[in-house]
Amino acid sequence: MKPAPFAYARAGSVEEVFDCFATHGDEMRLLAGGQSLLATLALRLSEPAMLLDINGITALRFIERRGDVIAIGALTRYCDLEASPLIAAHVPLVAGAIPHIAHAAIRNRGTIGGSLALADPAAELPACMVALAAVLVVAGAGGERRIAADDFFLGIYATALAPGEMIVRIEIPVAPPDGSGRARLAEFSRRHGDYAMVGLAAQAQLQREGGGFASLRLVFFGCGERPVRAHGAEALVLGGAGLPAPTQARLREAMQADLDPQSDLHAGADTRRHLAAVLAARALSALRV
Repeated sequence: MKPAPFAYARAGSVEEVFDCFATHGDEMRLLAGGQSLLATLALRLSEPAMLLDINGITALRFIERRGDVIAIGALTRYCDLEASPLIAAHVPLVAGAIPHIAHAAIRNRGTIGGSLALADPAAELPACMVALAAVLVVAGAGGERRIAADDFFLGIYATALAPGEMIVRIEIPVAPPDGSGRARLAEFSRRHGDYAMVGLAAQAQLQREGGGFASLRLVFFGCGERPVRAHGAEALVLGGAGLPAPTQARLREAMQADLDPQSDLHAGADTRRHLAAVLAARALSALRV
């Protein structure tokens, strides 16, 4: 199929984006990397009257350390994250996630802001942001506001963005300087580059003594309508500080209330719960090293 007819414009600043929002409202879509949007246009799942290209807003493409956070512009491409020494040193969870995202051609165009705004529940980066306790800074005509990643993803392709708002940057706490931080991303997919049937973004901090976890976030993707924190599994692990990692069976039992995965042609709900427990057990063992 071919896209429905639409008007096209190119913005050179964030202010121009807000002006266009004021004129076109919900009839406008932003074009960043376009890796998801162009497919929906071709299938006529999206039929905007106006397509606003924001690739010319160079002020939104950066990776910087600002005090205790790594700030990432919304137009930063996956390949920029993959090549960044700052990301490798201070946000290893994101560094580990990027190679799992599609293929090189996609990573050369796709943007972090586009991924987070789309909020695909099977995507890696939304889950990483929740695991990292990141903050998304969004802006509209009325100014900026800050939204914790925990509160940003509301459902399938649904976010806390208000009409006329866009993500401008993401702020991620840097890893602890004492080396106690640990990160792990793993997923099961039918082929490399496919969306995950089940995936896990895990972020932890080890205790200085005793070998247990001082903090732990286990965030699953492909297991619900948005990134899902496994609070029950986290409590099980933190409650057994210093003890051997719980078995897959105990993790699966603890996650019964955490996960409500869907059944589809790729896997059933029970299969996804089993795979989630396998990933959690493997991740916990790796995080302790």
